[in-house]
Amino acid sequence: MNYVDQFEQEVKESIARISADKALYNLTLQWLCDVSPYKYGYNFKYLGRPIIQVPQDMIAMQEIIWQVRPDLIIETGIAHGGSLIMSASMLAILDYCDAVAAGTVLDPKSGKRRVLGLDIDIRAHNREAIEAHPLAHKIDMIQGSSIAPEVIAEVHNRAKKYECILVCLDSNHTHEHVLAELEAYASLVSVGSYCCVFDTLVEDMPADMFSDRPWGPGNNPKTAVREFLKTNNRFMVDKDIENKLLITVAPDGYLKCVKK
Repeated sequence: MNYVDQFEQEVKESIARISADKALYNLTLQWLCDVSPYKYGYNFKYLGRPIIQVPQDMIAMQEIIWQVRPDLIIETGIAHGGSLIMSASMLAILDYCDAVAAGTVLDPKSGKRRVLGLDIDIRAHNREAIEAHPLAHKIDMIQGSSIAPEVIAEVHNRAKKYECILVCLDSNHTHEHVLAELEAYASLVSVGSYCCVFDTLVEDMPADMFSDRPWGPGNNPKTAVREFLKTNNRFMVDKDIENKLLITVAPDGYLKCVKK
């Protein structure tokens, strides 16, 4: 076994040990509960824009995008735009790498790869900041409910031009809404790519943490994922991702597409 293979094997074994350590899992969950009142995920920016995500999930998304190499990323939930900017930056890197491999010179504003963001309310100051960003040329936005028929139809129409699609769901976190999003957009996900469902962690947290929200234990993205997977065999939960992250807002939320 060469050194590279040996390293990869050691990582796999480490992840397996982590997954078996229930005490460590409980400690991590308690930590996530303890930092939640401080809005820990609000502390970070990506290339200047608030991303409202924990760093570990940001790393996971970077790994997924590099592995999958999508030409379209669909994201529900825009907020300040940090996630759109991160996705756009990764797609720009992939464009650059493709150009290097082909021995061509890349026009910074060329390349088919794009990010499509959906939000029921794209606030003016956020839209202005996103559109002024150096990576804005790779970003499209649609204002409207992600489960509105006309929005779903528009997204599907735009998706026809792309071959490899990645979907991220991070808007309204109620069971009904997320299940509707899964039913609307999971069919667009390419084999080998992912549908990433965020804030599934809500199911594992105390109910009193969500007294001001319409979601909580029993009514959240994880319950929607469970319901969705009962009748859809195209996806499997990639447990290795959450096991290696430990700190994640998306346990059981990294869904890998394994069938056409």
